[in-house]
Amino acid sequence: MKYYPVFWDITGKKCVVIGGGDVAARKVERLLACGAKVLVISPHIVPELAGLMKAGRIAGLLSEYDVKELEGASLVIGATDDEKTNAAISHDAKDRGIPVNIVDDPQKCDFILPSLVERGDLTIAIGTCGNSPALARHLREELEEAYGEEYATLLNIMGQLRIKMAKNAGRGKVWFDQLMAAGLLDAIRIKDAGAVKKIVRDVTGEEVCLD
Repeated sequence: MKYYPVFWDITGKKCVVIGGGDVAARKVERLLACGAKVLVISPHIVPELAGLMKAGRIAGLLSEYDVKELEGASLVIGATDDEKTNAAISHDAKDRGIPVNIVDDPQKCDFILPSLVERGDLTIAIGTCGNSPALARHLREELEEAYGEEYATLLNIMGQLRIKMAKNAGRGKVWFDQLMAAGLLDAIRIKDAGAVKKIVRDVTGEEVCLD
């Protein structure tokens, strides 16, 4: 099977996680980081999820899975340790046209979750079509070493310059190449703010904020 890679805006969308263990908690954490409205369904939940419920950051239904709770959902994640429940979740979600992921069971999924490297707004996703999570993890660790926090700052700068680049047709790639050749990434890496701003100003004529 070949998966279609996509970055999906789920801000404000209802996302249902069935399961209350540590795996479910990790899935919830990711959904919250992306701005989703999360509903957790499980008769028992780990303290982390209980704390999120108490703080009002997620909604919780402390009961067994009930298909009616899928109504209005944009995506569903099944993270229980019961195969029959996971099969029912997969069937019910697909029957309603809701994308579903069943943890560690690609055959029951519409989508699988990649291994991620994140540096600010930079996200590098590694997928193996479910064939080897171990390889995905290995590659993630290599990429984490190769791409440090300086790339978050670089992307922030490029984001500030993007409008100007768009207004100057064809300048985007030229500016980027010139900035890199002038040592912008190295200046960011050693935290020389003065040099960073000077490089940007010399190449583009623009001022940028580094906060």
